Amino acid sequence: MKLPSATVAASLVCLIIAPVFAQTPPVAAPAAPTGTVPVPATKRVTCLATTQNLKGQDKRDQMQLCMAQARLDCLKQAIDQKVVGEARKSAIKTCVGTDGPEQQ
Repeated sequence: MKLPSATVAASLVCLIIAPVFAQTPPVAAPAAPTGTVPVPATKRVTCLATTQNLKGQDKRDQMQLCMAQARLDCLKQAIDQKVVGEARKSAIKTCVGTDGPEQQ
């Protein structure tokens, strides 16, 4: 049975990348300042990545749904942490990945 070349290529990439992720860093990372947790990517970046293969209205619709879910998740997180007022608004913007009014 012949395997599609895309499957073979994907398998080879996984074989090359897997050992890199399996390695542990030789030096421990510095501790994060109190009250902050390092986040590798915002939810907005994740939404952009998940919709990159779509086009037109499908892409816009999926992006809107993803961002609405991201805002809801961030709001739930802020409520659980009992953040209120302007601090909540700022925390949600930071969590979702919007820097300010220019991205709204």
